[in-house]
Amino acid sequence: MTQFEFGQKLNDLRAYLFSLTRRFTADREASDDLVQETLLRAWMHQDKFRDDSNFTGWLFTIMRNTFINGYRKGQRLEIRRFQGNELYLNAEEMHTFNRPHESVEFKEMLKAVNGLKAELLTPFKLHATGYKYHEIAVQLGLPLGTVKTRIFHARKEIQKRLQGYSLTS
Repeated sequence: MTQFEFGQKLNDLRAYLFSLTRRFTADREASDDLVQETLLRAWMHQDKFRDDSNFTGWLFTIMRNTFINGYRKGQRLEIRRFQGNELYLNAEEMHTFNRPHESVEFKEMLKAVNGLKAELLTPFKLHATGYKYHEIAVQLGLPLGTVKTRIFHARKEIQKRLQGYSLTS
């Protein structure tokens, strides 16, 4: 497919893509942004499209992944540095009716997580809040392999500490 044909297909499907954004958001501006980002990503990665595949399905997949990635970025906690190299995670407190933070299981889990050594705790918390391995490595100034290893060991340590708890209740 030539670049002109590819661009024509993208242009022809713009209105259809906009109608599909209603599955993700009811906000018109967010829908416009999502369509624009989808078209931009499709144009940038047109070499990855195979002529024997469904063009509309390919665009929808790009749109869905773009939305999910944007949502994850919005859910991340803000990292701030205060006096020295200590990291503090800030997040707005979530208001729920069931208040899981008051349950015994939650307190035990929190105790297990917070009982980790600082070198394991910081990368684990960052990963648990949605940061990717390479983002954590850059933020903490560590090699990528070290970050992956520390998160792995943090998980194993937490599992060991919570051995008495079953995943099924």
